[in-house]
Amino acid sequence: MQYGYFDDLKREYVITDPRTPWPWINYLGNEDFFSLISNTAGGYSFYKDAKFRRITRYRYNNVPMDSGGKYFYIRDEDTVWNPGWKPCKTTLDAYECRHGMGYTVIRGSKNGIEAEVLCFVPLKTQAEVQKLTLRNQSGTTKKLKLFSFVEWCLWNAATDMENFQRNFSTGEVEVDGSVIYHKTEYRERRNHYAYYSVNQPVDGYDTDRETFFGLYNGFDEPQTVMDGAPRNSVAHGWSPVASHCLEINLDPGESKELVFVLGYVENAQDEKWESRNIINKDKAKATIARFDTAGKVDEAFAGLRAYWDNLLSNFNVRTPEEKLDRMVNTWNQYQCMITFCFSRSASYFESGIGRGMGFRDSNQDLIGFVHQIPERARQRIIDIASTQFPDGACYHQYQPLTKKGNNEIGQGFNDDPLWLILGTTAYIKETGDFAILDEPVPFDNVPGSEVPLFGHLTVSFDHVVNNLGPHGLPLIGRADWNDCLNLNCFSSDPDESFQTTENKTEGSKAESLMIAGLFTVYGRDYAELCKRLGRDEEAARAQKHVDAMVDAVTKSGWDGEWFLRAYDYFGNKIGSRENEEGQIFIESNGWCSMAGIGLGEGLVEKALDSVKERLDCEHGIVLNQPAYTEYHIGYGEISSYPPGYKENAGIFCHNNPWIIIGETVLGRGDRAWEYFRKICPSYTEPISDLHKVEPYVYAQMIAGKDAFRPGEAKNSWLTGTAAWNFYAVSQYILGIRPAYDRLEIDPCISPEWKTYGVTRKFRGATYHITVNNPGGKMKGVSSVIVNGKPVEGNVVPVQPAGSVCEVEVIL
Repeated sequence: MQYGYFDDLKREYVITDPRTPWPWINYLGNEDFFSLISNTAGGYSFYKDAKFRRITRYRYNNVPMDSGGKYFYIRDEDTVWNPGWKPCKTTLDAYECRHGMGYTVIRGSKNGIEAEVLCFVPLKTQAEVQKLTLRNQSGTTKKLKLFSFVEWCLWNAATDMENFQRNFSTGEVEVDGSVIYHKTEYRERRNHYAYYSVNQPVDGYDTDRETFFGLYNGFDEPQTVMDGAPRNSVAHGWSPVASHCLEINLDPGESKELVFVLGYVENAQDEKWESRNIINKDKAKATIARFDTAGKVDEAFAGLRAYWDNLLSNFNVRTPEEKLDRMVNTWNQYQCMITFCFSRSASYFESGIGRGMGFRDSNQDLIGFVHQIPERARQRIIDIASTQFPDGACYHQYQPLTKKGNNEIGQGFNDDPLWLILGTTAYIKETGDFAILDEPVPFDNVPGSEVPLFGHLTVSFDHVVNNLGPHGLPLIGRADWNDCLNLNCFSSDPDESFQTTENKTEGSKAESLMIAGLFTVYGRDYAELCKRLGRDEEAARAQKHVDAMVDAVTKSGWDGEWFLRAYDYFGNKIGSRENEEGQIFIESNGWCSMAGIGLGEGLVEKALDSVKERLDCEHGIVLNQPAYTEYHIGYGEISSYPPGYKENAGIFCHNNPWIIIGETVLGRGDRAWEYFRKICPSYTEPISDLHKVEPYVYAQMIAGKDAFRPGEAKNSWLTGTAAWNFYAVSQYILGIRPAYDRLEIDPCISPEWKTYGVTRKFRGATYHITVNNPGGKMKGVSSVIVNGKPVEGNVVPVQPAGSVCEVEVIL
């Protein structure tokens, strides 16, 4: 069953039934002020950090789900309703939610009144703008009462849920005309406040939650709204809210536009006050003035649309598959930008409290957005590298507000350093900016410890070299990419975290074949980079270690039909036919296949055939098989999940692209395309009632074949699946791959595709690439013609900035 449809022309997903099987959300903002908004107007806002600068409150895991948001209550005589259906859930005559690129439009109709709310964060603005349009489509005059509503959060979203003996005594607001200011703790230690405004005089307001709702009422029946009478309450302590009341009369056919602004302000210490205990409102007033008419809002909205049109013009594809085109051209790239902004911190599955920006995550996310905003990718690389230690280890996460490492999680995930090589080389290949390697970057953000960024790549490489186990394979540390394979944990205490408990690595023989494959791939990238820089001696040293790793994998990492996953603390095999459960894993077979280890000897083909036979299912490739049915203390969290979920034989979509890329190494385009379609959201849209999460973005996990409900997805939006799927389809299936001094054209496609086209902007030039496949091939370029002239091999030289290049490719 479907709950909406794609509007490809407008780049929108249109939801036509508010009762989606899970809240279907969108993200507003692209720099520092962000909002999450669901199809029924649930969600919240924050500035930079969803933990320390939460602006509005949200209750995760609530009953009913998605309670709390930014609501408009419309009282029409005795009928009270909301444009987004919730929270009153009054039956609407019509409903529609349009999620677009950085904006959402929710439209509802009841008894002849249509209400349309446009929500977006304008460019370079620390505020969310809401334009509410009311239309009287009835034949009679309507006298309405409109109540806005947001609930302020007490800034630190963690203590907001814990320290009530303090929080219930700290709430402070100011009301100035049509603007409600939230200034809790501003007098003491904060330099920031929030505000909520409307662009016309109000007929009343409320700022105290208990007064607005009534002590025993919920979001669905606020007492003030039910009575049709604001109380003009001013919150002192307790829980502050912001609600405007406006009386609106509409003649038949008449419409009215109102503009609400929800914003955030920071003031310098000596500019905090207008007068004693009266906050300095200059910045707030300036922002409000920018959007005080509907015309100004429309102009800002047009700017946002143009911004996204430009971003999405850098890579555009035209294939025989409409569903592929809409994902690659719009939704996959859009999701990649969202993961750049948030890493794994704030979604409807991540509260924004417990996780910051991941070192591993952010480097991987970079390969999905570097072609759109390379200048911000450059800064992200420097931010990430600055959290590294001199020995190459690094914080697993860092806080977006301070950009400093997160001590609560710490370090010890031994795959983390290698991802910096991926992020940096991907950036240089896209931009040609080798100068980034000379940028001084500190260790652990300590002033005076700076070394050129290239030195960070060297210690990243050497962190593996200096941490090898008895088989010459990389020691796994706290974990590798799979945070739930905890081979040095041995946790029997349900009150401790698998990821933060003591890391018992001393004397451990726990080695990772996944890191071995990863090291082979990016060790080669590092060696090639050294050659480009004229560092031949370092290139030779690096290649020697990569060759030794390939030998170690071939000798000690092959299980006869597939690659082992790991060796445990005691040196026993994991991911082997010798195991009763967990005999084969996706990660090691993906990375060792991507590395081409044993390609000439048939190892890659055997491994990927085993993946097909043992791990593939209707909804994608599961992570391991057979699923674990009992807790293995030496394996950790992976065996704590029920079979078929998350890391225990779930379809972890993040790593399906590794197998897809591995299949392109073999040239099996038909199988790569089959795997791609199985987890691609636009292809799973018809089973939305089973899939549950949004049909326009990737999910982290789909329940595997051992699960109670195979095909049910979770953890949508903030997942490395977005970047890796874009990387796999754009660079390995469609085969348009940036390199240091050229574009490489190396498609691996379904033999049924006869032609397709790609427009690719690269270093200031525009390339119109047409790939023709008259012989029904899957891989292998027979000729490339650039601007009417044949070129050698399958490469297109970098063209002058500003030029347009026509490329014809024949398979």
